[in-house]
Amino acid sequence: MKKYVDKYRDYVVEMRRHFHMHPELSFEEYETTKKVAEELDKMGISYEINTDTNGCGLIGVIEGKGPGKCVGLRADMDALNVKECTDLDYKSTVDGKMHACGHDAHTAMLLGAAKILKEEQENFNGKIYLVFQPAEEVGEGAKAMIKFGTWFEEVDNMFGTHVWSNLEAGKVSVEAGERMAAGDQFRLTITGKSGHGSAPHETVDAVVAGSAVVMNLQSLVSRTYSPLDSVVVTIGSFHSGNRFNIISGEAVMEGTNRYFTKEIGSRIEEDMRRVAENTAAAYGAKAELEYKYIVGPTTNDEASSAIAEEAVRKVMGEDAVAKLPKVTGGEDFSYYIEDKPGCFAFIGVKNDDINANYPHHSEHFAIDDSVLVEGSAVYAQYALDYLSQE
Repeated sequence: MKKYVDKYRDYVVEMRRHFHMHPELSFEEYETTKKVAEELDKMGISYEINTDTNGCGLIGVIEGKGPGKCVGLRADMDALNVKECTDLDYKSTVDGKMHACGHDAHTAMLLGAAKILKEEQENFNGKIYLVFQPAEEVGEGAKAMIKFGTWFEEVDNMFGTHVWSNLEAGKVSVEAGERMAAGDQFRLTITGKSGHGSAPHETVDAVVAGSAVVMNLQSLVSRTYSPLDSVVVTIGSFHSGNRFNIISGEAVMEGTNRYFTKEIGSRIEEDMRRVAENTAAAYGAKAELEYKYIVGPTTNDEASSAIAEEAVRKVMGEDAVAKLPKVTGGEDFSYYIEDKPGCFAFIGVKNDDINANYPHHSEHFAIDDSVLVEGSAVYAQYALDYLSQE
């Protein structure tokens, strides 16, 4: 595998920088998809572009020398509404859009893996699907790809990666268990009765009732769920009133919940509704909750994690295997491994010497892309090792 690292290092960097210069937002990855298709054409790899998403995203396939199991390798492709503020000579050419999360790197790594696996085509049995996915940032892309065609029905195992800005370049984390949190979105409307600021007794103050709801929702974390479980309840916005001497009759707040288990996910909406409605009622107000489940928890099963860890050792050596705490960010890769085994890896890209140390979604986000070809090789090694198992 190491021979491919040297062979394709420049290619993977070139691809990553091309995608970085030409960012496209969720479900707008038309040119990105065309570029991926163009590269697969050059490799002689067949693919099908997702017509359900108007040409955003595609599924490539590499079949081995004989029948066997089936593994899927996934890379997401979308950028963000962020104005790039780096001084890179390959910075975004599209004002207000930037690959500020590293999906350009994921796309490039999977193209590198495709080159490797195409060369290894006569050395494995089974089938490998290459999943170039749109719209991860809005939590909809994985679902759209799963529904497209029959490829997902065939897949026995899934592997995906994410470059990580606070993990040193040359390190990879593939631990088993909880890796990324579920990410839900909610909107709470508190309805009271407006009136003059000088006569609060004639009103039902939505600001006061809403504030109490905000504070009491924290009891979900501190008193409703086990202290051994990680739960985050965040109110990100609170809007109420429009004049200094009017008591507001309505408050609207929006936020997100994060957690790591399906058990919490099965009850958190109703728990939140109970707290909000009863708290509002105590002030004579009403609460209405709108709730949306965006992505579920991302959890690596032990067997897949073990395959990934061995793949990292083979490609990068023992010292490359790193431990990284689970994170409360969400990932729609969770849909692929909700009912199938698989592994999600974090690829370290932090390098202080080149200012590659800003957080994801920052306008200064940068990565050490010299290590991406190792990520390509890990993709490929994982697929080959999985398919070779009895």
